Amino acid sequence: MSTSEPASDRVLAIVGVGLLGGSIAAAAKQRGVARHVIGIGRNVERLQAAVDAGIIDDFATDPAQSDAEWDLGIIATPVDRIADDVHRLAKASRPGTLITDVGSVKETVCYASSLGLPEGIHFVGSHPLAGSEKNGFEFADADLLQDRVTIVTPLNDSQIEAADEVTAFWKSLGSIVHRMDVATHDRILATTSHLPHVTAAALARLLTDELRPFAATGFRDTTRVASGDSDLWTAILLTNADAAASSLDAFSRQLDEFREAIRNRDGERLKTLLQLAKTSRDAL
Repeated sequence: MSTSEPASDRVLAIVGVGLLGGSIAAAAKQRGVARHVIGIGRNVERLQAAVDAGIIDDFATDPAQSDAEWDLGIIATPVDRIADDVHRLAKASRPGTLITDVGSVKETVCYASSLGLPEGIHFVGSHPLAGSEKNGFEFADADLLQDRVTIVTPLNDSQIEAADEVTAFWKSLGSIVHRMDVATHDRILATTSHLPHVTAAALARLLTDELRPFAATGFRDTTRVASGDSDLWTAILLTNADAAASSLDAFSRQLDEFREAIRNRDGERLKTLLQLAKTSRDAL
């Protein structure tokens, strides 16, 4: 594959120049991982602003109309658009091009993205566990991936070579890479990522006008992720619906234990539950 070329000669195409896509572009440029970064998106004004800010070097609204020949494509769009964007980029790519994504749901996305690719175009899924509730390249950070985990999810042995190259790319941006099958990824992330968003959103919904002046640091910290984009999170939760619902069931059982201990004034049980939670949290 062409990504075996020296890193300094690499041309990188990023579809979706937002917080994560912009951070990947900034990191690749800062670390000399790519000599040229082209951003691909829908909004000309936003893309031009990203060029003016030095996040990307060039842009296109349609990869088929771009004169650039990229070696590696990163799809950083919402999960319900990733497969379509993979195929759109693949059709405009030269043989040997490698494409990956940054979506937080992998099974459905990876199978859909891998089907029907042009000859010589390779795809393997990725998920950097980095980001924030903020949106836009204005919040891009070249160090966003430094010492953060990225999961790479090859579907089968035919994707191992591509997975090795994608792994090397994420490591070159400072990330710690783990390999995982797609189903395991979706089950784990349903609890570690998707469940926290739903619980934060549910908690935030309890905050009435009467209560809002009295919401202090604890409430703000606990509900921070509820400020994330609602369209993006709707797509994530529905794409990983079964695993997300199972995690909500498990969380509900935890709440039941706390509720029972409090209602029964069972101080010993309540203290045990709180101590177990503290031990788990402190381990982070």
